[in-house]
Amino acid sequence: MTPEGKVKEQCKLLLKTYGIWYYMPVQNGMGTVGIPDIIACWKGRFLAIETKAPGKRSNTTPNQERVLAEIAAHGGMQIVVDDPEQLLVYLSTKAME
Repeated sequence: MTPEGKVKEQCKLLLKTYGIWYYMPVQNGMGTVGIPDIIACWKGRFLAIETKAPGKRSNTTPNQERVLAEIAAHGGMQIVVDDPEQLLVYLSTKAME
């Protein structure tokens, strides 16, 4: 499994642990370019999660940046993680709002 694949698996486990609904769009070249790796619904809110290999959090593509900005502009939550702990902290912070 790739380093990014390990981050994805750990994020999926975290989402399952917290009972958060999610799915992972199939990346087969037929979909929209830049769609985040994990799409979730948490407490009635749209949540997009882009995963990266450890140490590569800032390596989003222009298309990924564009889609994440569009999601935020429409009131959705979005995060880029290279460590599942970042997702846990994000969820903990947002749970307080």
